Amino acid sequence: MMPHMDIAEGKDRGSMSAIESICQGQTPIAYIVRAGATDATTSFFTGDDATFQAGFVVYPAGGSVVPHIHLPVVRTIVGTSELLVVRSGRCIVDIYGDNQALVASRELATGDLVVSVGGGHGFRMLEDTVLFEVKQGPYGGAAEKERFDPTGAPRPQ
Repeated sequence: MMPHMDIAEGKDRGSMSAIESICQGQTPIAYIVRAGATDATTSFFTGDDATFQAGFVVYPAGGSVVPHIHLPVVRTIVGTSELLVVRSGRCIVDIYGDNQALVASRELATGDLVVSVGGGHGFRMLEDTVLFEVKQGPYGGAAEKERFDPTGAPRPQ
């Protein structure tokens, strides 16, 4: 297993400081990874027990990944994690706790990414923006989301 990078505790991991853990209490709900973030060694910033693993896998020139397949493993996962990369443009991501209260807002630019592992999120575009999204599937449609208005006003259906 890969080592766990505990950025939430503020440990200085060199260039890993370009990764911010956003928590609701002590529980990480999102990670912001800046475009320039890197590490000299293979390291994951999500815990070994996280349902969504993210980190850096580092190889030297001439290195290789041994060809492999992933065996069918049955996993039980509650919730949906997402990774969104800003391919172009600029936006603000608003991170919400499970109680729909705003926890943090961060501006993202080309190459930055957000890993959402809990709570909720929304985006406000500052420029024309293209996001690349990776999430657990299959997609169940609108029934798997609870949309809300963070101001508390009733949301049109």
